Amino acid sequence: MTPDPGPPDRSGAPSAHRGTVPLTKEPDPPERDGSTSDLPPGERGRGHRTHRGWSARRITAALVAAVILVAAVAALVDVIAVRAGRPAAAWRRHLADELATRPVEDVWMLTGAAVAAAVGVWLIVLALTPGQRRWLPLRSPADCPRVRAFLARDGASGLLRDAAMRVPGVGSARVLVRRRRIRARADVRFRDPQRVKDDLTAVLGEERDQLALARPPRIVVRVRRRTD
Repeated sequence: MTPDPGPPDRSGAPSAHRGTVPLTKEPDPPERDGSTSDLPPGERGRGHRTHRGWSARRITAALVAAVILVAAVAALVDVIAVRAGRPAAAWRRHLADELATRPVEDVWMLTGAAVAAAVGVWLIVLALTPGQRRWLPLRSPADCPRVRAFLARDGASGLLRDAAMRVPGVGSARVLVRRRRIRARADVRFRDPQRVKDDLTAVLGEERDQLALARPPRIVVRVRRRTD
């Protein structure tokens, strides 16, 4: 019987899957987060936590601005034409007649109100949420607190998957990185599945700590025996 190999050596070759890390500099002094109790003892004092970056929402803002501009220009042109002595446009007369004659419980009135409410809720959600869900914020260095860095989730998943594949006994692995949780699934070709799971959890935890994420996600590992 051969002895059970231990956790893999961390001196392996670097992975080819790397996430792009955009750097931004804040114009104003950042808000310091006084809570550092959730950071490992070795990481305290080496940096402070940063928040997720806010998306510019350029496409959404352009669409809303275009719709408002078209509606405002059409109404303004028609009002100017009426003031100049011309009859109102047919679309405005038809719209005014429909709004004046249709009852409130009409299906088209209810549908229009539901669509308008849905669009309003969607815009409010976009205004109150930061977006940029595919980027993970990193801790800013203590000597340069105005610099903010972000790591792509796909890059983090690739790094963690490469680390998982270096664990003895793992035949294939899949890692998904979320904001609060890292889900890892691995197929065990040999060794005891429980020992592989323990080694895999330790290796992923070490790799996650090296990423210096502002909010390190919790690691959830699932393994299954594969004999084929």
